[in-house]
Amino acid sequence: MPSPIGWRIGVEVELLAPPGRSRRDLAQRLAERCGGSLRRIFHPQAEHGPGPERRVFETLTLGFAIEDAAGHPVARCVDDLTLQADLERRAAPRPGWYRIAVDDARLARLLARHCDAEAPIGDVLAPGLDLFGGRLEEKPGGIHRLADPAGASVALAAPLPGGRERPCEIITPPLEDNHAAALSALLEPAQALGFLLPQEGAVHLHFDAAPFADAARLQALIRLVAERSAALRALCGTNPQCRRLGPYDEEMLEAALDPGFARLPWPEAAARLLRAGAQKFCDVNIVNLLAGDAQKRTIEIRLLPPTLDAARILRWAGFFEEMLRGLLAGSHHGTEQPWPSMA
Repeated sequence: MPSPIGWRIGVEVELLAPPGRSRRDLAQRLAERCGGSLRRIFHPQAEHGPGPERRVFETLTLGFAIEDAAGHPVARCVDDLTLQADLERRAAPRPGWYRIAVDDARLARLLARHCDAEAPIGDVLAPGLDLFGGRLEEKPGGIHRLADPAGASVALAAPLPGGRERPCEIITPPLEDNHAAALSALLEPAQALGFLLPQEGAVHLHFDAAPFADAARLQALIRLVAERSAALRALCGTNPQCRRLGPYDEEMLEAALDPGFARLPWPEAAARLLRAGAQKFCDVNIVNLLAGDAQKRTIEIRLLPPTLDAARILRWAGFFEEMLRGLLAGSHHGTEQPWPSMA
């Protein structure tokens, strides 16, 4: 195994259950392995609808949270809508699997708080009657609709399209230490069950970003990522089929690299980059840091390819830890300098 990681990190590994299995099978195996339990949860995701207008629907899909015998979080196994190429689109929906769709993220969060993910599809929207009034309607295709008193649609619960029970993103809690043991305990059962690497898959690393809540330090990170993007991708072996990656937006990059940016107080610096259009879906995501949510104040490394090899993930983590510590110390990998090996 690589050298121990000295940084608080979270890991996300995108996998695919083999045909006939689902992410619930892995969640069940993980719960059994640690002597704990699992519960079904809602996992929020945004999905683009068909048609030229590309309307965005906010969805709640079914995932599973695993806890050990003491009630401590072990992992979550959830859907990832970017994983599509390996699925049989004509497959029939599996009984008991569904998703909730609304047109506003605030409605999705409200329903997630009040609805029971363990409920069957016909009952899951019933708590919405206490919130909005109106009525529940059953529609063709097994769809259930929550309408408000004026008849406007609030939410739909629909059978999950066939095959969508197979995508499985393993999300760890923040790992303080024993990173190798924690990852192996999640990935070895996945291998034993025959879980696969999706065509569009990736691994994401979330580093605690507290030290980078500083305009000058963040500017140095953004400059490094922008200057060395191609080298980083080549070194990591970025999956060319992975969706939602790419360089920083030009407007955001211009704001971040402005000579005066490094002198800004942190709240003003963060607000400026958000106004300039900072986005999550890039190679190194800083939006969680800018947003100021103390529960998810991270720098997210998104350009890593999928793997079931815990040692490989830890080599990546060690490389990026070294890179971040170098930035904190004031060093800078200029465009002429080679990266150290991750072999």
